[in-house]
Amino acid sequence: MSHLETLKVAAAQYPIDQPATLEAWQDKIARWVAEGAATGAKLLVFPEYAAIEQAAALGEQVYGNLDATLEAVAELEIMRVGLHQELAAKHGVFILIGSGPSHKGEGRYVNAAQLVTPKGTVGVQEKLIMTPFETEWGISAGNEARVFDTALGRLGVTICYDSEFPLLARAMAEAGAEVLLVPSCTERVSGYHRVRTGSRARALENQIAAVVSPTVGEALWSPAVDHNAGAAGIYVPAEQSVSDTGVLAQGEMNAAQWVPATIDLARLRHLRNSGEMRNYVDWPNQPGAAKLADKVKVLALE
Repeated sequence: MSHLETLKVAAAQYPIDQPATLEAWQDKIARWVAEGAATGAKLLVFPEYAAIEQAAALGEQVYGNLDATLEAVAELEIMRVGLHQELAAKHGVFILIGSGPSHKGEGRYVNAAQLVTPKGTVGVQEKLIMTPFETEWGISAGNEARVFDTALGRLGVTICYDSEFPLLARAMAEAGAEVLLVPSCTERVSGYHRVRTGSRARALENQIAAVVSPTVGEALWSPAVDHNAGAAGIYVPAEQSVSDTGVLAQGEMNAAQWVPATIDLARLRHLRNSGEMRNYVDWPNQPGAAKLADKVKVLALE
């Protein structure tokens, strides 16, 4: 487990465009990764369902039909991950790939986000709690919470709605996660604020950082990601030695941009035993609180 004192991250406010070809989509991703790396960040976070953008390149018979979209984008998973592996190696960065449908056999899909390292290692976190619209789509819940032990430290991933449930993040924090990555895709401003509120609460409860990356803009060609509202943010507990507001960085609503910030991991660790409040260590004082770390699988990613 890494003991870096600081970590610079960048969260994408990623616009869902309508690339005419897969090559155009690849060029866009390459440009975004290069611009993210140029901020000096060592960890780049893309949003939930950003992968759906690939369907635009496959013709209206695919992008205009939800079932065809899920099938086609799932088929492109290996290509999508391979591109990000190449870019991670080229720029020396870790990348949380924009999530998308992943085949689980027998016509089942999960919503999966892949974390790739500069050495090409891949870790996968599936979304664990389905929203009503995902249930309607036929997306299934994943079955395992994971924490990734990396050169940057231990990272957890709570995909959008997952960030609104405290026990998931708590289990990851007990398993050593110091940074929570929150890729999101919300249609309305109200949805954006739910994810933002949940992420800030998870940072406060566990005295860790939360990095939110949303899709933004209109994509009326798609029945899946037609409307997108949000802003990226990097959140920590509101403590005098870390941040008076708990907001390290906040993007401009619905703008296409990278939002970078430097997380002081050493100060966050210090808070747990010496902060104004001790939320992490006082968690067991709640009635019914239990140890949750054994519900998380820790995976080493080189």
